Amino acid sequence: MTTQSTSQAISLSYLKTIGIVNNQPIGRGFANPIDVAFHPDGRIFVMNRGAPNFARIGVINIDEDYLYEFGKYGDADGQFKLPAGLTMDSDTNLYVTDEFHNRVAVFDEDGNFIRNWGEGGSSEGQLDGPSGIDVDGNDDVYIADQNNHRIQKFSKDGRFILAFGGFGSGDGQMNMPWGVDAAPDGSVFVADWRNDRIQKFSGDGQFIAAFGSTGQADGNLNRPSSVEVDADGFIYVADWGNERIQVFAPDFAHRATLQGEATLSRWAKDFLAANLDETETRKNSNLDPKDLPPQYNTPHQVSSQIEPYFWGPASVNVDPDGRMWVTETSRHRIQVYQKG
Repeated sequence: MTTQSTSQAISLSYLKTIGIVNNQPIGRGFANPIDVAFHPDGRIFVMNRGAPNFARIGVINIDEDYLYEFGKYGDADGQFKLPAGLTMDSDTNLYVTDEFHNRVAVFDEDGNFIRNWGEGGSSEGQLDGPSGIDVDGNDDVYIADQNNHRIQKFSKDGRFILAFGGFGSGDGQMNMPWGVDAAPDGSVFVADWRNDRIQKFSGDGQFIAAFGSTGQADGNLNRPSSVEVDADGFIYVADWGNERIQVFAPDFAHRATLQGEATLSRWAKDFLAANLDETETRKNSNLDPKDLPPQYNTPHQVSSQIEPYFWGPASVNVDPDGRMWVTETSRHRIQVYQKG
């Protein structure tokens, strides 16, 4: 897909799909993946929400090799119950938010547990349902503190620095923010979930701008869950309630809408080659219908019936090579697109 304007253009081409469901505590596959983080050496860390029992981080590469996994469901150090966000700092340490435990778990790149920080509450530095997380160029950590309707900034060892937001729909206010991105230019973007908009702030929390409004047309949003800004300033939004990805120019003009183009992953092909009964079932199924019954009239219902489409696009991330990664919680997979 290519869109043009007199000053800005973006091209995104479908590259591949990675994933297959695996509702087991170990092994190749995903269980409700919700976010990813990128290592400089090409490893991709996939946060599997996997409720209620299969939460873990799986490690893969672009060639679909499944390398290892770590973390598991539970209450102990290095365990999680409702993991929601994942990011990596410049020392290649990983940070995981946990909505249930109201804390952040920190691991090294090999999966060794380092520390937890955070506690439940509404005072400065306390968390209530932490979701999106990102680090800036100084390795300071921004967290979408969803049920406190704010963004909090911490040092990487968990020392509180500042908070901004507060419940409401006015400029700078928030209603259950889910996603946060520390942009390359030092600004901070927030996916303001219940307000159906994206907000932009300075690094110290000063409101700059907002865009988006409720609806299904291009440029409208419905429960945006993730936002990512690339090196050229393009803004990628996981428009979760509309089951799509939207891309906006640095001036917030709409530039692209993607519904998904998934094909079978290498893992899925391996599974079908070993399970011929499943192959026959797929041959007899219409997984890409051109006409749906009229009762299928919402984005969720449509995506549930059309296999190539995004279904539950929880996060969107851009890797160092300009590839866009869309994590689909409902279909246990990731769709990858190349920016031209």
